Amino acid sequence: MAEALVLNATYEPLCVVSQRRALVLVLTDKAVMVESAGQVLRSAATSIDVPIVVRLARFVRVPYRSQVPLTRKGVLARDHHRCVYCNAPATSLDHVIPRSRGGQHVWENVVAACGRCNHVKADRAVADLGWRLRTAPRAPSGAAWRILGSRRMDPRWSAYLSADVTEAASA
Repeated sequence: MAEALVLNATYEPLCVVSQRRALVLVLTDKAVMVESAGQVLRSAATSIDVPIVVRLARFVRVPYRSQVPLTRKGVLARDHHRCVYCNAPATSLDHVIPRSRGGQHVWENVVAACGRCNHVKADRAVADLGWRLRTAPRAPSGAAWRILGSRRMDPRWSAYLSADVTEAASA
């Protein structure tokens, strides 16, 4: 089974769970199916649509982290799996200001890079090489980034998630 998006009672995205867990939430009346996956599960007595999006029956207050955790998959998703220096397919991460020169391991200093650019740049600053970044690195924001992280998004979820993460997750 695939995954299902769980929305709060206010249609705010909360998390992604397995379709089996989403089905249990619907069967126990803890959630209502918003969208079906187009599949039907049958038993001897009943049949039920498999949910792809469910909404909780009661509002749940969930404390979120203020920042999205920095991960390799997250950086690659943010940069659309392309090198920020030459636009080739990215295979590694690079620190804009090298850690050997005091650079931090934070969203604003980590970018996706191809192996060639990462090797040529080594521990030098971008300005030393005369290179430019295609886009300035920044920390992703929004509830959808905290929920999806770097996993692939089902296209049917896009109506319930913000636009900035929708294009990054589908890349």
